Amino acid sequence: RLVTGIGGSAFVTCQYWTCTMFTKEVAGTANALAAGWGNLGGAVAQIFVGSMLFPLFKWIYGVAGTERDPAELSWRTACIIPGLLCAVFSFFVLRYADDSPKGNYRKRKHLGLMPKPSAMKYIKAAVHDHNTWLLLIQYGCCFGVELTTSNAAALYFREEFELSTEAAAAVASTFGWMNLFARGLGGFLSDISNAHRGMRGRLTWQLICFLFEGVFVIVFSKARTLGGAITALMTFSLFVQAAEGSTFGIVPYLNPNVTGTVAGIVGAGGNAGGVIFSILFRQM
Repeated sequence: RLVTGIGGSAFVTCQYWTCTMFTKEVAGTANALAAGWGNLGGAVAQIFVGSMLFPLFKWIYGVAGTERDPAELSWRTACIIPGLLCAVFSFFVLRYADDSPKGNYRKRKHLGLMPKPSAMKYIKAAVHDHNTWLLLIQYGCCFGVELTTSNAAALYFREEFELSTEAAAAVASTFGWMNLFARGLGGFLSDISNAHRGMRGRLTWQLICFLFEGVFVIVFSKARTLGGAITALMTFSLFVQAAEGSTFGIVPYLNPNVTGTVAGIVGAGGNAGGVIFSILFRQM
């Protein structure tokens, strides 16, 4: 799980990469689409691993007559497939992708077109900006909530509505499937708000997202029918993803020279929020 978590830091490099490819005026849309479709992998994994690979391997181990629990063996085996897909895609990124519109950093540094970065200088500049920490908290309250919900949703639907593991995984995936457009929509509306009212517009839109995120998570917790719970979950997810998109629409404006470091700190806030909300969820 530690190595898998380190691999997850690719999100931060992706957000920095997107910022180098697009101007700040459309950074909200670009960052949100890239991250949203990345998070969409959570929903795909719920369906692909939980509802397809898991029962397939469970049946295979059951037919093989293994002495160990087929369910335990099947979920462990199913995890291998996404890992292989990540390895294959990583090869294509390293082999064919460019670092920026101006070319790869290694070549530009060799030609003297790009100064060598000072890691500590960048970190100090980002850490000493209080806005970095404000965005860290904000991102923890949206992406951290998403992580907690994604981890607990399938179990919740299985226990609360007595669904099978496969059905619960399929229903829970609706939360992640909203990433198909919701996070991109949040970033896009952040860019539109910026065009009309500047940074104040981005902040106002983010406030609206957080307000309705809180409202609909309460509605979801009160739902007593499966249909009502799914509807509330999807609406809740819409504003969670939109808040995430609006957050990274603001990141490129904090300190353009250290955007990567700022994105890393803010992104870490999302993971920290996931840990904190998971602990609170278990305690309550």
